[in-house]
Amino acid sequence: MRFFAVALIFFGTAASQAQSPEVPHKMHFANMTLTIRDDARREIQKDVDGMTRHAKYFNVTAERARLYFPLISKIFAEEGLPDDFKYLSLQESSLVADAVSVSDAVGFWQFKDFTALSVGLRVDREVDERMNIASASRGAALYLKKNNEQFDNWILALQAYQMGAGGVKRSVGEVHNGKRHFEVTSETYWYIKKFLAHKVAFEKAIGKEAAIKANFLQVNKRKSLADIAKEVEVEEQLLKQYNKWALKGFVPDDKVYIVVVPNGKIESSLPVITMSSAKAAKAKPMGKKSAPMSATLETKTINGLTAIKPQVGESIVALSNRAGISLSKLLKYNEIQIDHSLESTQYYFLQKKKTISAVSQHKVAVGDDWWSISQQYGVQVKKLKKWNKEITDQQLKVGSVIWLSANRKAQVPEKQIVFTNQEVIALANETFNWDVKPESGTTIPVSTTPPATDSLPQTSVEQSTVTLPENDSAVVHSVVKGETFYSIAKIYQVSVMDLIEWNKLTAQSKLYTGQKLNLFIPKAAQTVHPETTSTDTLRETYHVVKESDTLYAIARQYGVTIKELMTWNDKKELTVKEGEKLKIRKK
Repeated sequence: MRFFAVALIFFGTAASQAQSPEVPHKMHFANMTLTIRDDARREIQKDVDGMTRHAKYFNVTAERARLYFPLISKIFAEEGLPDDFKYLSLQESSLVADAVSVSDAVGFWQFKDFTALSVGLRVDREVDERMNIASASRGAALYLKKNNEQFDNWILALQAYQMGAGGVKRSVGEVHNGKRHFEVTSETYWYIKKFLAHKVAFEKAIGKEAAIKANFLQVNKRKSLADIAKEVEVEEQLLKQYNKWALKGFVPDDKVYIVVVPNGKIESSLPVITMSSAKAAKAKPMGKKSAPMSATLETKTINGLTAIKPQVGESIVALSNRAGISLSKLLKYNEIQIDHSLESTQYYFLQKKKTISAVSQHKVAVGDDWWSISQQYGVQVKKLKKWNKEITDQQLKVGSVIWLSANRKAQVPEKQIVFTNQEVIALANETFNWDVKPESGTTIPVSTTPPATDSLPQTSVEQSTVTLPENDSAVVHSVVKGETFYSIAKIYQVSVMDLIEWNKLTAQSKLYTGQKLNLFIPKAAQTVHPETTSTDTLRETYHVVKESDTLYAIARQYGVTIKELMTWNDKKELTVKEGEKLKIRKK
């Protein structure tokens, strides 16, 4: 940012000519002890010397750290992430908001679009939260914690930030899992050594007072940056320079956004994040002091547990702040991921769900799945599936009985299901696949468009049959349960943003089972291999579909194309079911 260089001169921040910090033989990082061997020390020291050699540029970066680190530390404390990880932002972007890598990673923490969406960031034509210091830092905390869940070792979680958890497992195995001591040598992955160099180089420099003061304003109403600039008495261009995430120059109203206000005049009535210390941050949720829960949240007791109801359009982060509970706990207690879209008619738990319910049975209604039943009774999903092992996801049909505890003494004998008039009307609007026959003489027309409810938003995409055209790369995908924009884009090797734009949706749009999405698959993914064009030399085998399988994954596994799989198995849709047998032809 050009303003930083000007401010450094204005405030008289002198270029330091002191000798660069020395890399120690032992370091403490994220409650771990690191022993640094001499060969690695020389490598790290070389990087430290390189960073501190040009004092002018070093001080500009250090000044950004002095500005942003207090907020980052506060967010990390709320999320339970070790504070040392704040130095990773310097390694990734030097805390430049609009930094872009050669692989199209963007922002303070260098997220690609699909990764950003997976940690709950909004990325579209109006907003790119990868350039919002608060949103991106919270996303980085969630991503790092998710990595650490697999290793119980923060050094490996750090390495996974660059190469992925799978890459770490393949390269180092499980030998370091759970360890609290780590030896850094010349063989240690370069990314770890580069991080340690940044920590050593900047650790003492950030202790000085920041030359540039800033407030972090919380905005939850649609408002232009021009109007905010007038309110806080800051030049509009300067405000835009610090808030490049607002691509169209305004703050949307879909959730709370953090606006950075440099050297502005903030009225006491405006909601500003105040930071005193990391310890204080642990005890206080981000934002203004919360009102009593009864005054701000619609609550309900389910199975002896407190559950809350979100507001229409509210984000998971906003709900966790309003409830005074950490985001990670809200996700864990409700068995959901960060990209889950809150349902305004659903209740979400503030405590861990129980293993049994006071009610013994549940009759499956229209739209029910394992998770929604779990939320209705405050019982863990894994327990429900354990007590109903004979029922697969495909057999979870309207009218079937689900057991809510291990006590199955009052077993209900199988009998013909009879629908009430209301159930018949409900089924008439149902778009999910089902095969339970209604009473004799009752005709139920199945709608070809999604019902107009909050949980199933309308879409302009044509609801056509899923087919794979012969001479074109266009295809229509039918959404199955559990799929997200990211998982679908990965299947077809397209970008998340392309998928969203092709279907005239937004990153906040909710996908529902049976929804049709238009895609344009790269032609390389549909090209028939020359060696498979002759059936004379082919032999047949079969693949039994597992729960996690997709057509794309199966095609990759056997080195064939999606189109070949569909042709061999006379498939008209790009979906597979657990237990289905697929014919595979190979040489």
